[in-house]
Amino acid sequence: MSDKILVIEDDIDLGNLIKDYLEINGFEVVIANDGLKGLELAYDPMIKLIILDIMLPLLDGVEVCKRIRTISKTPILMLSAKSGEMDKILTLGVGADDYMTKPFSPMELVARVKAHIRRYTSFSSDKKSDIKQFGDLIIDSKGYKAMLNGNEVSFTSKEFQILDFFTSNPSQVFSKSQVYENVWGYSEYMDENTIAVYVKRIREKLGEYGEKSIKTIWGVGYKWEILE
Repeated sequence: MSDKILVIEDDIDLGNLIKDYLEINGFEVVIANDGLKGLELAYDPMIKLIILDIMLPLLDGVEVCKRIRTISKTPILMLSAKSGEMDKILTLGVGADDYMTKPFSPMELVARVKAHIRRYTSFSSDKKSDIKQFGDLIIDSKGYKAMLNGNEVSFTSKEFQILDFFTSNPSQVFSKSQVYENVWGYSEYMDENTIAVYVKRIREKLGEYGEKSIKTIWGVGYKWEILE
């Protein structure tokens, strides 16, 4: 059975172009031309990935992303006609897994879609049923859940995957490209600022514990340090 992709895009020509490229690569595609219809279709449990434009009629993409994240961890790849850094930070902050600026290469889009589905499927079905504990921090890899001092910390799916990757390899230093390769499934389209944004948000959510545990190794990357 083909993986089903939901494309939420009000530009009909662009939506059909994306649909054509994805179908050529073996995907099943459904299209919504406004935010409300897209949100309705996003409830379909068969959807494996969502391509979501920021500027949409009826309900904008950022709000659609927020609402989808309350019901699903399905990967979301957001599209924007703007290249501003604040747009990227905003979309990643509300739970998007990736961000592309228009105009973009359709083949790059397809490559990213394949990588996200591959990594998400692998992460969700992996045999990682272990629960890791680092002092007051408990991480349930299978349940996508982190507890700090007895309280659950709310992470987006990509934030959690990065945290899980770091904590599964304590004391090991990883470059940004290695983080991309292991968490996104590719590194050739890497944006180093994206990693920095995610690490910053993870640290903020873990507070003082995060500042002490996620170490920046200048000129190299990051590592998870086990606190005494």
